[in-house]
Amino acid sequence: MKELDATTKGKVMPPLMTRALWWSRMSAIVTVLAGIAYWGMIVATDARNGQAMELHANSGTAMASFFIIWTIVWGILYACLIPGKGIFDNGAFIGIVYAVVVAAAAWIFLSLNSHGWESNRLLAIGIGGGIGWVMMLNVWGVIWRIQKRLIQWTRDNATNGTPMPEKAKYMARQAFLCSRANAYLSIPLLFFMGAASHYPMFGK
Repeated sequence: MKELDATTKGKVMPPLMTRALWWSRMSAIVTVLAGIAYWGMIVATDARNGQAMELHANSGTAMASFFIIWTIVWGILYACLIPGKGIFDNGAFIGIVYAVVVAAAAWIFLSLNSHGWESNRLLAIGIGGGIGWVMMLNVWGVIWRIQKRLIQWTRDNATNGTPMPEKAKYMARQAFLCSRANAYLSIPLLFFMGAASHYPMFGK
């Protein structure tokens, strides 16, 4: 795309990116919803087992802490992209912030769900799935929201000669950083998903 001239880009980008981002959005939502349904069954099973052992297990804590913690994480990470200048335009700095925030969120999630009845599967997927939740919010709340505007501006530029808004470059950079963050976040996501069944790290 970078090598194309403005006219060709205006013809190629809108249909290409619209289709690519449709698949990206749909795969994100289907994966997350399927994962939450699967994890919910694990949480419910662990809670029943905990109740059988008279541990006063309650699946509500795990489910509520998951959505609250990881949604707040997404909000914090998105806030880091908003300034778009100075140190907040530095990919390495943003990467460090992301790593610290995600690690802190994982620790908080484990701390809130350490009652003795939670299994390794519940806790590992609670972290890996939480990262997936953040990635899905990135796709829908940042990347798609920005790209659909860039697509329209590019189409208008190609068909009507409408100049690209000044903020287009800033928004493109923001979407790029968010996309790159998702690529890196997929690594710990896959690790914790695999650890749920193959590498007991937490719980029982």
